Amino acid sequence: MRIAVLSDSHDNVWRLEAAFPHLRQADVILHCGDLCAPFMVRLLAEGAQDRPVHIVWGNNDGDTFLIARVAQAYPNVVLHGLLAEIELDGLSVAVNHYPRIARALALSGQYRMVCYGHDHTAQEERLGGCLLLNPGELMGMKGRSSLALVEAEDLSVRWVEL
Repeated sequence: MRIAVLSDSHDNVWRLEAAFPHLRQADVILHCGDLCAPFMVRLLAEGAQDRPVHIVWGNNDGDTFLIARVAQAYPNVVLHGLLAEIELDGLSVAVNHYPRIARALALSGQYRMVCYGHDHTAQEERLGGCLLLNPGELMGMKGRSSLALVEAEDLSVRWVEL
């Protein structure tokens, strides 16, 4: 199973659209927060072409009521709130927005992969048997727009720059 991980898109429609060919190489998509506007949920859901999309809240997700309402129209989208705890093909995964929380989750020993965003910095770290992963920012505010593709079988990461 291939997992696409992205974060901090911050309403950058053009970068999200540029990511679609890479997202479509995955079996499931994880978004680590800060989509921002409700229209980004629609765009991501439709661009995923029925692949499951798991989303957690970030600190800049504005109208959470309307985001949730838009998401209800797409059966492939799951809004998890502040923390997602999911199993993907036997792989225990946690997703949240914040680095400090993610590190604590990774060190807990409960997960094989923990994904986060918030600081807009791509990072891949191994903590024991856990992959701690920040896909960086899709937005491109710091000049680099990236996402990560993870192979569930061996937790190998392929970085994609847009």
